[in-house]
Amino acid sequence: MKIRFSDNPISRRKFFGQASCAAIGVSTLYSSLVNLKAFSAAALANSTTAGDPEYKALVCVFMSGGNDSFNMLMPRSTSEYNEYATTRSNLAIPLNDMLPIFPDAAGGRLFGLHPSMTRSQQLFNEGKMAFISNVGTLVEPTTREQYWQGQVELPLGLYSHSDQGQQWMTGLPNERSATGWGGKVADLINDMNNNPNISMNLSLGGTNIFQTGRETIEFALDPYNGSSGIYGYGDHDEWNVFDRMRTQAINSMVDSEYQNMFQKTYIDVVRRSRDGHLQFQEAIGNVPELQTQFTDNYLSRSFQMAAYSIAAHESLGMKRQIFFIDYGGWDHHDEILNNQSAMLYELDTALGEFADAMAELGLGKQVTTFSLSEFSRTLTSNGNGTDHAWGGNVMVMGEDVIGKRIYGEYPTLALESSMEVGSGVLIPQVSADEYFAELALWFGVSPSELSNIFPTLTNFYQPGANPPIGFLNV
Repeated sequence: MKIRFSDNPISRRKFFGQASCAAIGVSTLYSSLVNLKAFSAAALANSTTAGDPEYKALVCVFMSGGNDSFNMLMPRSTSEYNEYATTRSNLAIPLNDMLPIFPDAAGGRLFGLHPSMTRSQQLFNEGKMAFISNVGTLVEPTTREQYWQGQVELPLGLYSHSDQGQQWMTGLPNERSATGWGGKVADLINDMNNNPNISMNLSLGGTNIFQTGRETIEFALDPYNGSSGIYGYGDHDEWNVFDRMRTQAINSMVDSEYQNMFQKTYIDVVRRSRDGHLQFQEAIGNVPELQTQFTDNYLSRSFQMAAYSIAAHESLGMKRQIFFIDYGGWDHHDEILNNQSAMLYELDTALGEFADAMAELGLGKQVTTFSLSEFSRTLTSNGNGTDHAWGGNVMVMGEDVIGKRIYGEYPTLALESSMEVGSGVLIPQVSADEYFAELALWFGVSPSELSNIFPTLTNFYQPGANPPIGFLNV
């Protein structure tokens, strides 16, 4: 059985596109380029994975807005819970509502997950999920005293959504850049893939910095329909004269030869966009329907499309794929308990469904899913919500994860602690670059290339025999 795409009737937007002759030609091509971004860069010759026969994929979930991650992963030991409850006051999750997890090497400390995270509890206790605690953007190791006295370089635009979000996507905590670390990784190992028309980087969240490299850009996907394509192109309905005219006009332009360098470059992009779209849709259409059922919402459908794209990797000529899913709405300055409960439930459900799909495909060890969020939030309440903070907790999922562990040092949540700088803002103890570097190593980047992607990494980790944190089988 083939994957079923959306059965929605003709949209108002498509109706007007068909009814207007202005939709034929350059304007149609231009708008399609913005959506497709369907070609990838020329392969570089410095991949360390050329002899590696194993397929691998990274799936990034960006929890944009700033997830209150100390209500996602919480202490359950009596003294630590009491500190947590005192600091969090009206935002504390009752101890009996927490979902208990039993991490290895926890030194007798007890932990729990938010009550909405039942699938994550199961995955963690099965060893298929891990957490990295108190991780965040850092330029160099920073203490409370150094922070207060201005003795260290701090991340640019600390506490700013735009700056911190950009730094989690770029791995550059001390500068602004439009080039992301997922894009740089794709630049380095793009020779692993054999498809010049479809990028290694596939986005379910539109254009993004994370997947933009020096040579690589993302191939944008719609969670319900896959590659969007050019409206009306290739529609052979004999009654639809406008789509037939559009198809003929596009083919005429694309199949022509051009001497002008700019015309040729433009048409090459369009041709690759067209060919990539047709290749992708054919490959996805030939994938047998998954038995795993996905919830009918945008997030779960995004994971479902990633699953089908992964299932089609051989026919697409892909040995490496990087996916980006943007799940926004975590900026909870108000009504945080209700909002976070609903959103964590939706995220937890989607993660569980995706884990089931990877197991069904037999690719659980070859796909690693990880979360990003620009910062955590204040431990203290602003009345009914929390404000922008710094260090927080992230999760990583997959059968190649050394799971059932909490990496880093889960901090005391008492105010006036050695890592707290006011209002429950915690200085990170693990650099975000260490987190990113380990994912890159697992994906196949050479240790010698890490400092080129993450320039401040060597302030925390010297590339060598051991991974930066140790949560993956590198």
